[in-house]
Amino acid sequence: MVKAQITPGAYYDSVSLMIISNAVKKIPGVTEALVGMGTDLNRELNRNNPNLNSPEVEKTTPNDFFVAANVNDEETWKNVLAKVEEKLNEKKEDAASNYYPATLDGALKVQPHTNMAVISVPGKGGHAYNVAKECLMHHINVMLFSDNVSIDEEKELKTEAVKRGLLVMGPDCGTAIVNHVPLAFANVVRPGNIGMVCASGTGTQEVSSIIDSLGGGVSQVLGTGGRDLKKEIGGIMFKHCLQALIADDATKVIVLVSKPPYPPVQTEVLKMAKEGGKPTVVCFIGGNPEEPTSFGLVPAVSLEDAARKAVALSKGETPKTFDGFDMSLAEVDTLVNEAVKSLKPTQKYMRALYTGGTLCDESMKYLLPTCKRIFSNIPLQDNDKLENKDVSREHTALDFGDDEFTVGRPHPMIDPSLRAERVLKEANDETCAVILVDCVIGYGSHEDPAADLSESIKKGKEAAKAAGRDVIVVASVCGTEGDPQGLTKTRETLKAAGAIVMPTNAQACRLVRKIIEKIG
Repeated sequence: MVKAQITPGAYYDSVSLMIISNAVKKIPGVTEALVGMGTDLNRELNRNNPNLNSPEVEKTTPNDFFVAANVNDEETWKNVLAKVEEKLNEKKEDAASNYYPATLDGALKVQPHTNMAVISVPGKGGHAYNVAKECLMHHINVMLFSDNVSIDEEKELKTEAVKRGLLVMGPDCGTAIVNHVPLAFANVVRPGNIGMVCASGTGTQEVSSIIDSLGGGVSQVLGTGGRDLKKEIGGIMFKHCLQALIADDATKVIVLVSKPPYPPVQTEVLKMAKEGGKPTVVCFIGGNPEEPTSFGLVPAVSLEDAARKAVALSKGETPKTFDGFDMSLAEVDTLVNEAVKSLKPTQKYMRALYTGGTLCDESMKYLLPTCKRIFSNIPLQDNDKLENKDVSREHTALDFGDDEFTVGRPHPMIDPSLRAERVLKEANDETCAVILVDCVIGYGSHEDPAADLSESIKKGKEAAKAAGRDVIVVASVCGTEGDPQGLTKTRETLKAAGAIVMPTNAQACRLVRKIIEKIG
């Protein structure tokens, strides 16, 4: 039966309510649940869900808070309301000692020396643009977490920022480490002499985390948002950040991370890096390595290779290309042979299920020569666009952080449950041989992203075994030992569930490539 409770005039933020919805869904006896404000989107989610479709929710307004659930009985409904109250009280306790000013002027009265603002308000309708512009007028650097900011707004903000000697990192910028302070989705990386400029979120996290694991450290990690190096923006902020690192005495080595830029913009960036005179590693994922080389810079073949080369340069060593494994090739072959021995002839395909978009992109570029064709919601080629994101086709790679998957949901690094459900679904597909996954830890991420993932891996392998076969799961963890979730702890959780855990995304991809080659 479907039950609902409406509370007029009560407001809670959407991300918190999405997380509460997922907690409620795990209560025994609950078939479906939705906790939220009566927005158009939430009413649509309710209306289109055959297991919910509450008439009461249809009558709500954006000022109404509601709890709706399909439950077995009245006792379960009581448990639902108790869980919602418990979670809301936790939020109130967390906020009790904090003061939240309603305006920027109010915030500056409390903290008059503020010089960095992280902005996460709706991009549509100019809201994020207006707040960012106001911050620039107050000489405050901006990290613009918001998306749906127009190209014209982005260009105007960045042009204004450069005039004032300020940063506008974004829009849709999720990772930065400024003066050793992690912002948004970032990891606990030790201080050092490597500076990074990145138009990539999880790519930034992967490189900086590996730098930390190799004993290196960072001076600054500056994000620009993924569109900065496109023709329309012209690399305004990327070049501004690069110039800042060139002038920074604490930065001895520079790393540049992005998808391949618009060619004329790429030439400008590489020329600036050459003229800057500092050793510079260039990781334009999937780009032509001869371009950086022609400018006397150091190209990287992967995110991991970029980190290794940066650390070598920071120690005064000659960088060497790394495109192998931490273990011997004999050990790799043994691992592959052991993994494939229980597969059935029907199992031919790879399914890459990622919470990190850059990591997903890197995996496709690594695996494409072997797979020949990879279908995706973020395809490398337009004709490989997956028709239905919920149905895999042959070799498939999915970015669960893409807009298609995040409508009405938090980013999968905050709430990894949807990806965990897909792992179980793919494990039950008799054509699936290997599932490739990432697990991103650090600030901003779920408090234990390995929990749901490991549970789905266990259940998936059990289901495959019951069907007389096996399914291989290859995982990598992006993060550091200093992160709240812990690198080793997270790896051990996934190993205990039956996953093969590789040190990096690149090594995980290489292993999957060998598995696919083995099964033909």
